[in-house]
Amino acid sequence: MPTLAISKHLRSDYNVLEDFEAGLVLTGAEAKACKLGHVKLQGSYVSFENGKLWLKKAHISPYQLANQSGYDPIRSRQVLLHQKQLTYLIGKLQEPGLTLLPENMYTTRRLVKLKLVLARGKKKFDKRADIKKRDVNRQIARALRQKI
Repeated sequence: MPTLAISKHLRSDYNVLEDFEAGLVLTGAEAKACKLGHVKLQGSYVSFENGKLWLKKAHISPYQLANQSGYDPIRSRQVLLHQKQLTYLIGKLQEPGLTLLPENMYTTRRLVKLKLVLARGKKKFDKRADIKKRDVNRQIARALRQKI
C-alpha cells in the first residue's frame, strides 16, 4: 500500500474522530500522475454537494506524457463511498464543528484510494497542551533510559 500523498499537519491541527476509506473518480492521466506521486493534499477538504462528496483544492499535477489542453490541476473530484457510509457522514456533518478532510492518498492494487477523517478543529490551547504532554512523555522516557 504505497502512500502517494499525506496531509502532514492534519493530526496536529484537528482531533480525529473517525476515518474512512474512499475511492476517487479520476481521469486516466490523473491516475497516472497520482501513482507517480504528483499530488498535494495541503489545504484540501471534502464537501457535500448535490448528494455527492467532492474533493476540493487537491492539486494533481498534469501527467507529462499526456496531451491535456485546458487541464485544471485543482478541479473538484468526486469521492466514492458506500451509501450507508454516505448517509452516516451527512448526518455527522450537520453537527457544528465537524469537518471531513483527506488525510492521505494511496494505492491498493491498481486503484487510487483516499483516507478521509471526520475531525474537529483544535483551539490554540489544545495544541499547546498536546505539545506539553509530548515533551513530558519524552522527558520521562529519557529519565527511564538513563536509570537502566
